[in-house]
Amino acid sequence: MQVYGSFPAVRMRRMRRDEFSRRLMRENVLTPDDLIYPVFVIDGKGRTQAVASMPGVSRYTPDKLLPVADRCLKLGIPVMALFPAIESSLKNPEGSEATNPDGLIPRIVSALKKRFPELGIMTDVALDPYTSHGQDGLVDSEGYILNDETLAVLEKQALVQAAAGVDIVAPSDMMDGRIGRIRAALEAENFIHTRIMAYSAKYASGYYGPFRDAVGSAASLGKGNKFTYQMDPANSDEALWEVGLDLQEGADMVMVKPGMPYLDIVRRVKDSFKVPTYVYQVSGEYSMLKAAFKNGWLAEKQCVMEALTCFKRAGADGILTYFALDAAAWLAGKR
Repeated sequence: MQVYGSFPAVRMRRMRRDEFSRRLMRENVLTPDDLIYPVFVIDGKGRTQAVASMPGVSRYTPDKLLPVADRCLKLGIPVMALFPAIESSLKNPEGSEATNPDGLIPRIVSALKKRFPELGIMTDVALDPYTSHGQDGLVDSEGYILNDETLAVLEKQALVQAAAGVDIVAPSDMMDGRIGRIRAALEAENFIHTRIMAYSAKYASGYYGPFRDAVGSAASLGKGNKFTYQMDPANSDEALWEVGLDLQEGADMVMVKPGMPYLDIVRRVKDSFKVPTYVYQVSGEYSMLKAAFKNGWLAEKQCVMEALTCFKRAGADGILTYFALDAAAWLAGKR
């Protein structure tokens, strides 16, 4: 290194001195275009239900969801993702309510697309909110999750959602071959514009607890687990294998889940495939941060924006986050 006098010629702090020069050299910039807002929905009218384990998050009846969708549009958030919490009386071992064309999700999708056609709507393709056992698939007599039999139900679920007008179906079940089956079914029914965001690298994580509370699957699952179909958190190469298979089968976008503990996976996926890559800042990540904010241990705006920017830095094209409304408002200078 060239030295003038007693100090190097390059002072790294020089570009950090002022806000304008920090902006000039900023490598990654977060915008509302990067955000997907996950919301929980319930049947009925005129009701919201707070999710106790997710401070600030509620379940909405369809009429109460409309103002939320309107706020997303006004803040520039391009997509809202729907997750149902249905009545326990509608749940059974087969998760048959998932394929009901008059069910909660198809009705909400239709209402949202009619009122807000320009807002992207994404729906979950999985059976855990609908099964009485809380698993993402059909279960045999020994408790094993059946793969191929589950695919037939997921295919019907995706078709029902597509017929309702959804823009993006997002299979989160982690059954082998489900992207190919769903893509073939969509093409066969001429839903050629329905996009697939595959939960390709979804890990058997301990960070999903509050989400399962929100959709009502925690009690159904009990002491059960999802180790036989979701990925081992110790594995990294396997994630690339999973992503590659989903892309071959027709996925338009891929996702890594959870988020912050898996930034290395996001980077490997983006570097290896260079395809639209998304990440889910899951319920456990959200709730941990909210607890720290409530106790005054962390500064909310700074830490939320830092976390979301880190997803961008790792290679994510977009982020599913329960902080989406707050982040978009901060970016717009409205909070």
